Amino acid sequence: MKILVVLDPLASLKIYKDTSYAMMREANARGHLIFTCGTENLRIKAGTVEALAAQLHFTATQSGHDWYSQDDVTITALQDFDAVIMRKDPPFDQQYFYATQLFTLAEAQGAKIFNRGQALRDFNEKLAILKFPQFTAPTLVTQSESDVREFLAEHGDIILKPLDGMGGTGIFRLTAADPNVGSIIETLTANGTQTIMAQRYIAAIKEGDKRILLIDGKPVDWCLARIPKAGETRGNLAVGGSGVARPLTTRDREIAEALGPQLAAQGLLLVGLDVIGANLTEVNVTSPTCFAEITAQSGINVAGLFIDALEKHAAA
Repeated sequence: MKILVVLDPLASLKIYKDTSYAMMREANARGHLIFTCGTENLRIKAGTVEALAAQLHFTATQSGHDWYSQDDVTITALQDFDAVIMRKDPPFDQQYFYATQLFTLAEAQGAKIFNRGQALRDFNEKLAILKFPQFTAPTLVTQSESDVREFLAEHGDIILKPLDGMGGTGIFRLTAADPNVGSIIETLTANGTQTIMAQRYIAAIKEGDKRILLIDGKPVDWCLARIPKAGETRGNLAVGGSGVARPLTTRDREIAEALGPQLAAQGLLLVGLDVIGANLTEVNVTSPTCFAEITAQSGINVAGLFIDALEKHAAA
């Protein structure tokens, strides 16, 4: 196949753990041709959605920035690739939104995009949990300081988070005794002009924030529990959490198997569910990670499962 991967600059990838790298490496090992570009390299010309992309070649050196080389940039219609994989990291800002719009137009021209542009727009990674209230802890979405204070008074210990972040950025734990309640709420809501999410604090975070991967609607049998470092509330690896792979629990599988078919039907080939204790906390659809960690600790070739699914859908 001829595959286009839309992602952040290659030099920024930490290949020892990067999921996009694992995907591309697996596809290359199967003989597929890999091309890459950024969202800034997408355009519409004469009515056709195109990418200014370069073919990727893996070098013998698998460290630092010397792991790849690239050919000259060529201009190719997205419909002329067998598959297009969207792997641009959040934030889901206006430029990201515009890219999803181009993807939807490209799909109408015959392109096969994973995950689909419409699905990326429909599933905000924080708000999407509200489609599945049977699996969530008490949750509030608001711009209002008074709403947050009322929610805090009701639950006593809560988590506040922005709706467009990643890697734990901008997440606060707040208790009624915190002397900075007002300042934190004002900062996150930009003085009542930005919508945020509040959730009841889940004490099971101490046992890990589990990343459960869904590929083509089916759960990978092991998840990655991201355990907060001492003195930290967030388990995200980006802020120092440690990742421990574990088999799915009965509750993990219940959540995954309930959501999987619905998400796949929306055009979401790869999803990362975040589960703390018994509660679904996020539905990650932009660039879910943890392939490398789960593979290293469980022996499951997660990238292989993903490329299997990609090959199936590209051939359909």
